[in-house]
This record gives sequence, structure tokens and C-alpha cells, in this order.
Amino acid sequence: METKAGQPTKRRELLLFLFITVVLFPVLSVMIVGGYGFAVWIWQMFNGPPTA
Repeated sequence: METKAGQPTKRRELLLFLFITVVLFPVLSVMIVGGYGFAVWIWQMFNGPPTA
């Protein structure tokens, strides 16, 4: 079975889907949460901890 150039095969789509769900999204999630934590840490270094 031949496919035209530019048409992804089902196997390629499955591998890309697995890469996105198993590798990319978890890595991005960790980076976003870590970046937020780092930003809060830097903010508190200059402005002090929150007071009640």
C-alpha cells in the first residue's frame, strides 16, 4: 500500500500521539509548575514572605 507524500501513516500518528502524551505534556507540566515556583521564590526574596 502506497501513501502520497505528506500523508502521515497510522503508525506515525500513533507514535506522535504517544510522544505527546507520555513525554511532551508531562515535561511541559513540570516546567510550568517549576517556573511558577521559581518566580514565587524570587518574588519572596525581594518582597518577603506573605504576612497574615
